[in-house]
Amino acid sequence: MKVRDSGMPEADYWETLFDIPLILDALGVNNSVSNAVEFGCGHGTFAVPAAHRIVGRLYALDLEPDMIEATRRRAEREGVTNLELIQRDFIGQGTGLTDESVDYAMLFNILHAEEPLILLREARRILRPGGHVGVIHWNYDPATPRGPSMDIRPRPEDCRQWVEDAGFVVEQPYINLPPHHYGILGRKEKRSRR
Repeated sequence: MKVRDSGMPEADYWETLFDIPLILDALGVNNSVSNAVEFGCGHGTFAVPAAHRIVGRLYALDLEPDMIEATRRRAEREGVTNLELIQRDFIGQGTGLTDESVDYAMLFNILHAEEPLILLREARRILRPGGHVGVIHWNYDPATPRGPSMDIRPRPEDCRQWVEDAGFVVEQPYINLPPHHYGILGRKEKRSRR
């Protein structure tokens, strides 16, 4: 199932809309992460740079074969070998990853989906206890150069509430990510010992 209002512009233009190192730094995507997943990898804008930073595998999922191919080409150009590309309807079918198999889930510019909790609950299922979910989205501002229409664009407080409703502890409720985004960092609690 395609996320509503999810058309992608040309990669060169798309890349100008983000400070990718700032976003990955602010959300803790670094060498403390073993395995990670990105829901909707698009052109590989975040998947490939994140794969450079982590120590395990990065699973990059997208519904569109063109986006999988674009990410594959970018990974090859940049010498990334720890990226596993998966073409899949992760909204309708889930990620296909096993329970508690990743340390980090990237949900970047995707929570304008009709049912954002489906994505967040799937992220929680596949995250190891203590693992993190990183969310970014377009500022709730019609002046941004891209982003979903304002009638479906989530406000930061919406995303934060969804993260909580999916069972995460919110570690950082609002991260300013100039020029056009904000972020939220959630954590899957470790199991209590009895």
